[in-house]
Order: sequence, then structure tokens, then C-alpha cells
Amino acid sequence: MSSINDQRTACFRGPRDYQDPAAIIRTAHAALDALGLPAEFVRPGDRVVLKPNWVKEHDERRPGPGQWEHVVTHPHVIEAVIRWVAPRLQGRGSITVCDAPQTDSSFATLRRYCDLDAMIERCRGDFPGARIELLDLRPEEWHAVDGVTVSKTILPGDPLGSTHVRLNADSEFVGYKGCGQLYGASFDMAETNARHSGVLHEYLLCRTPMDADVFINIPKLKTHKKVGITCALKNLVGINANKNWLPHHTEGTPDRGGDQFPAATTKAKLEHSWMGAAKRIVKGNALLSRLFVPMKKLARVYFGDTQKVVRSGNWHGNDTCWRMVLDLNKCLFSCQGDGEPRRRPLRYLAVVDGIIGGEGNGPMAPDPKPAGVIIAGSHPLAVDCVAATMMGFDWSRLRMLRGAFAMSRKSFVSFASDAIEVCSNEPAWHGPLKSIKETFAFRPHFGWTGAIETRPPQGASDRAA
Repeated sequence: MSSINDQRTACFRGPRDYQDPAAIIRTAHAALDALGLPAEFVRPGDRVVLKPNWVKEHDERRPGPGQWEHVVTHPHVIEAVIRWVAPRLQGRGSITVCDAPQTDSSFATLRRYCDLDAMIERCRGDFPGARIELLDLRPEEWHAVDGVTVSKTILPGDPLGSTHVRLNADSEFVGYKGCGQLYGASFDMAETNARHSGVLHEYLLCRTPMDADVFINIPKLKTHKKVGITCALKNLVGINANKNWLPHHTEGTPDRGGDQFPAATTKAKLEHSWMGAAKRIVKGNALLSRLFVPMKKLARVYFGDTQKVVRSGNWHGNDTCWRMVLDLNKCLFSCQGDGEPRRRPLRYLAVVDGIIGGEGNGPMAPDPKPAGVIIAGSHPLAVDCVAATMMGFDWSRLRMLRGAFAMSRKSFVSFASDAIEVCSNEPAWHGPLKSIKETFAFRPHFGWTGAIETRPPQGASDRAA
């Protein structure tokens, strides 16, 4: 296949809402065409996987059918990508739209709110030769009350099973001081730390995306409380078969080697001690978990609400989560579905839904930020650097992006940041990434305020991430 320019990223201006699906299709296709991909990038008979960001079925502050457009990838953008891929399959092959959303999300509610079944049926009718499917990749769905898991429902999961990848010495966690105190997705810290100890570092991934001939990442343009932004790199959390193998923060205060809290205050130490003990007690016990709910509500009165107080690694000093994100991308780019090294390079694309992005308390409770952009590229790091810049952030102050360029073990990056070029239908956005000045001013998560903005807000301290 002809060479692909991974440094080239397209950033195209389009509509600022989702009222005109045809305009969104035109914008997405123009961005993809601007990449200059070889004609054989998608081939007849290919297995193409589309991975949206379906983190939640609604803004967690305001449950309801009208509270999702700024939180998840919009079906109009997904359909635009399907309509770009399907003709290239020439009636053969498959398109699988799949994700493993946050475990306490309702996939049934998500598909109803977003009208996903109608979108899939519409595409099947227009492209009868290709097999087009919609999949929830999760092996289980958790039912939570006020953030506490009280029960679990077993799901079919990925029909192809899972891929066990042992990064081991190639992991970004090798030598990390937080190993032993890593916190994953549930109260069971033992499981998380058993998978990340010494030179043992492993992940369990869904096999359908790992088996793809073409993987098309379709993230949302949003801020993120643990890594600063969630875009192409971070969206791979949704290909996991067991989210508790994913370290999200390191327990404790900075003076004890943790990044759970930003400072070693008396309240932070008490919260770590008391709430940590309570979580260990209720772990895996449905009855005790239900009893823990009112206790957590009382604790919130004393320790403060998470929408206002930094905890759980929700700040620019989180030195854990970005390592996990880079590891996941290493897994995807270096391993195939059977866990063995890839015999052929993965054909990869990212198409970012920035029509209405999310700012502030992302990724689950952001405020809508109409931006009217589609960002596309063949490399997640180039795409994320452009996305961060367009959001009004200095990409080099984000550990996740800075760390990606610094990888020495199993690096999937072959270019320098200065090589990133942007092509656009907007003259101010066309040219070298470092020359782009006219950008949006996304408001970061409050734990990141003053740490990553290109132009820090007046009065904010300059706390480099």
C-alpha cells in the first residue's frame, strides 16, 4: 500500500449543531479526503471497526433524553464515517460499530436516546452487501446508586472473546513508584495491582477491535478530569474487556507518592484513610454496598462534592492515568487479536466529533461547547495535538501527549511534534501546527485550570502539568 502521512491532520469547519446531517457528512468526508489516503486504505472484504465514545448515555448531572449531544459521539458523525467506508468495501466485508462504555452506563438507554438502531438500519438499506453491526462489548453492566456499585448484570460481551496482552517490560508503568497503590475501576484494588507489579503489566482487550483490518476511532472533543483531554488516545479505554485492569490514579497524597489528591491536607489524609477502609470492607458485597451509599452522602457533606473538590486523581498532577492510555495504544498498534505481534501494520484513522464539544467537568459532566469542527487523521497523537491546540490548550503541558513523544519502549510514534501539519478549509488553521493561533477557548476541568491553557485565565496560577 502507498505510504501514509501520519503527520498530516485535517481540521475542517462545519455546522455548529446537528440539525443538518448532510452538512456533517460533507464536512467529515472533506476532512477524510484531505488526508490524501491511498485508494486501497479500505479494501473489499475488510473487517472495519468503528469505535465511538459512548462513555455515558447522558450528562450525569441531568439524566434525560436531551442531555447527551455534548457527552457522546453523535450518530450523524458515525453515519458519516459508515458512508465513507461502505462504498470502498464494494459490497463485501463488515462494519462493526462497537464500544465498551462506562460500566454503569445503560446501553439500552444509549441506543434509544441516540436512535442507533434506526441509523444502522438506514445504512444497511443503502449498503446491502456489507455486514453492518452494532455491539456492546462489555462483559457486564454495573448498576450504581450515587456512584456505588450495588449489583451487576452479566452481558454477552464481545462475540469474538478477548485478547490478553502482556506488555510487561514495554509498559509505561515499569519502574513507576505508584505500583502497589494503583486504583482501577472498582473498590477491588488487589485485582488492579496484581496486573501491574514489577515487570508484569497486562491488559485484557476486546478481540473484535484487535482483529480489525481497519480501525476507525470516532471520539468526542472533550475535556477530561484525569488526563486533560479525551480524544483519540484516551478513547481506547472503550476497547477493554476488564476495566479494573486499568490504573486510573495512585492512592494517597503527593507526600506519600500518590496522586489521588493534589495536596496533603488533613481532610485529604482523613478521606484516604476512612473512605479507603470503607471501600475495602464493602468490596464485592451487594448488601454492604447499599449500606455504603448513605455513608458516602454524609462523607460528601464533610469532604466536599466531587464537582467542586479535587479527588480520585482528577487534576493535572495525575501521573498514573496517562501511562495506562499510552499502554492501551501500544497494545492496539503492536498486537493482533490472538495477542501475537502484528504481522501487518494496523490501518488506523481517527475522526473527531467536535461539532458540539464538551468543556469543564468532562468527560461525564461537561458543559456544551459548540465548535463546529471535524478533526481527522491517521495517527492518534497527531490528532490529539491538533485537538488540544484547537481547544486552546498547550499540548506540551499535557503529560499524556508529552509522554507519547518520549516513549522509548514499543513506541508507536515515528515523527516529531514539529512535523505535524494541519490542512483545513479555514485559512487560519492551515499550515504547521505550531503556527495556528486562532483557536477555541475550552474551559478545562477545574482540577486543570491554569495548568494547560495556552492563555491561562486571569488570576490563575501557572501550574505546569
